[in-house]
Amino acid sequence: MRTDMDQWTEIRRKVLVEGVSKRSIIRDYRMSGRTVDKILANAEPPGYRGAELRPKRKLTEALAEEIDKILEADKTAPVKQRHTAKRIFERLRDEHGYTGGITQVQEAVARTKMRSKETYMPLSHPPGRAQFDFGEAVVVIAGERRKAHLGLMTLPYSDAYCITAYPRECTETFHAAHVAAFDFFGGVPTKTDYDNTSIAVAKIVGDERVLTREFLRLKSHFLFDQRFCRVRRGNEKGHVETHVGFARRNLLVPVPSFESWAALNEYLAAACFADLFRHVRGKPGTKAERLAEDLAAMLALPQESFEVRRVESARANSLSLVRFDCNDYSVPTAYAHHDVICHGGVEELRILCGAEVIAVHARSWRREEVFFDYRHYLALLERKPGALDHARPLEGLQLPGCFGVLRRRLESDLGREGTREFIKVLRLLERVDVPELAGAVDQALAIGATSCDAVACILHARAERPVGLFSLDGRPHLKSVAVEAPDLSAYRGLTA
Repeated sequence: MRTDMDQWTEIRRKVLVEGVSKRSIIRDYRMSGRTVDKILANAEPPGYRGAELRPKRKLTEALAEEIDKILEADKTAPVKQRHTAKRIFERLRDEHGYTGGITQVQEAVARTKMRSKETYMPLSHPPGRAQFDFGEAVVVIAGERRKAHLGLMTLPYSDAYCITAYPRECTETFHAAHVAAFDFFGGVPTKTDYDNTSIAVAKIVGDERVLTREFLRLKSHFLFDQRFCRVRRGNEKGHVETHVGFARRNLLVPVPSFESWAALNEYLAAACFADLFRHVRGKPGTKAERLAEDLAAMLALPQESFEVRRVESARANSLSLVRFDCNDYSVPTAYAHHDVICHGGVEELRILCGAEVIAVHARSWRREEVFFDYRHYLALLERKPGALDHARPLEGLQLPGCFGVLRRRLESDLGREGTREFIKVLRLLERVDVPELAGAVDQALAIGATSCDAVACILHARAERPVGLFSLDGRPHLKSVAVEAPDLSAYRGLTA
């Protein structure tokens, strides 16, 4: 497809190189002589040029200063209640007698806003330094749409990053994201940049930060240093801020679906590893090659593992329930009304009384839920057998049919005491699992021994290891050894 520039070039070449007359060009291309003269005088179309420049009307200095004052005052006004150029024009017209057009005001506002835009200094990042931040994304876990909090640590020098996802941003997930990143990189950055998150900063006094105990515990274990950005100046760690958006757009679009949080984190870890073999614009080598230089400047990983947890004090109530993170968890009834310590991890909650771990539960990230371990209530049930059929902790307990047969026999033979005897059998679940106890109950029913002691004896017998027989095969030198029978006469005298 021919353009005006093609024709322009063709005419100039015909006249100036091939010697074609201007008259023939005028005839063949059907244009005026003035146009041909313009083509021959300019290597490219010069564009429209007026006969004389139209003078521009300028705002007076006083009005320009008034615009600056209005825009400066807007910086402290609510975002949705700041001046538009149209509103500034109306105020200048009504309050200051401005008689010009709105275009001049619009141009002056645009110039002022452009001058006020912040300019950033390009920074160099030495090896061994890191930045950390949390971001958010939507994922589907086990068929349910959930908000994922993305813990992201980046190494600006190599551009390597590690991202992990959690149900919530809190102390234990903050810990877990750091441990996962350090393990992924294979070392600990010497210094990491942070926001002023309340997880790490308890209080800001001037330019000083008072750090939380759990952040200090993390720092003491891995021995890294930290730098906190100025308040509301997250751009000071722009590398990780950029990577939060990059990871969300490239790894979580479309909205991914996984069976569990663990499966999601496996996917993210694989994506972070694959990204190490990518080249970054303006940097020599792959990310993996530059990561080796980062690692050379990093601290070594400690030999001891770090316990990811949040510690809170609590008190078990009259229902033997302990509240942690808006959920209730059971403890053995012997510890009701006791002060306890909760160690909340990402996947597990441990409850301690003194130095003893008295309960372990799977961690829930929902709210206002109750989690029972039926074994915690069996001792109380023995004292209150009337609650057997209405005990809430036993609602989810699925027992094989042999337990129902055993209960009916005991209650038929012993009446109300039969219920207590059945509960004693259930208490054996405090030390064995349901399938193991069910096997013992089946055997007890088969031989007609239905008491708790009989079932316990069967369990004990099944747990004993069979006696191993010593074989002389392959040991011919022992065949000639004779062992005399012991003299037991002294023991017989005891029974005489």
